[in-house]
Amino acid sequence: ALAPDVPTFALLAVLASAGAGLTSPAMVALLQQDPSTRERPAAQAAVNSGTGPGLVAAGALALLLLPDWRAAWAWSGLFTVLVAGVVLASARSRAGSTGGSARGVLPATWWVAHARVVAAALLLGAGSAAVWSYGRAMLVDAGTGRTASVVAWIAVGVGGTLVAATSRRMERIGPQASWTLTAGVVALATATLALQPAVTPVALAACAAFGWGFVAASGALIVWTIEIDEARGASGTALLFVVLVLGQAVGSSVIGALVPAAGYAAAFLAAAGVSAVGGLVAVHVRRSPRGQRSRTAATAR
Repeated sequence: ALAPDVPTFALLAVLASAGAGLTSPAMVALLQQDPSTRERPAAQAAVNSGTGPGLVAAGALALLLLPDWRAAWAWSGLFTVLVAGVVLASARSRAGSTGGSARGVLPATWWVAHARVVAAALLLGAGSAAVWSYGRAMLVDAGTGRTASVVAWIAVGVGGTLVAATSRRMERIGPQASWTLTAGVVALATATLALQPAVTPVALAACAAFGWGFVAASGALIVWTIEIDEARGASGTALLFVVLVLGQAVGSSVIGALVPAAGYAAAFLAAAGVSAVGGLVAVHVRRSPRGQRSRTAATAR
């Protein structure tokens, strides 16, 4: 809010984003400390969906205060401090046990077990960068008013908020199936925005679907790593979120270079394809005993 120039603003915005990313693994650790939430993937998903109402509040604040963006950032910072105080106060009573969370450098066995998870997170991060980094710019370029483009951002938050309502159903199908489904929704929403950015109702629906898909996917990522290595749930989440953000950084750079050359539609369709591939990484094809016997017989012949 107090940045005197663009470089300072950019640096501090990156630091704020890093702080938000570090919050998720810390919340994983807190939930693992509490016996009532330790074995409940739906609780992880519900907490992770807090991004949704946060986006709604931020969008409403922007509509209320813009063009005074400094006031919007100052109020956001104040809210963040207040919420951090509440979380720390409530967590103090449960301080002590870490729920078995292992610390230190992740061993080679973790990386081997998480090979598909890391690849999936990297690809979804790259594919989702189109909407996160250029969604509003594309809508404005397509003729959507600036106010409507902010409303579209609020729609993203509304979609993220709905994750809390669907968390139990997603828990039933497991993290890998959840990841494939949610990454597919991200891909479909991104493609829809590429093809129909000027049709406001369609664009708003696509933004809501994107918000649900991305927030639900990040929740599935948390549950997935806990399922593989529960003892390193918090550190695993931190690493996977770093990979997710790394993918977004790479995706933003590539899309930023692609838009001037090919246009928003082509860039967003390419991003949708990357997200779809990221979802398919979680699909594990199991060989049936019958198929295995047929291949064995064919080899013998």
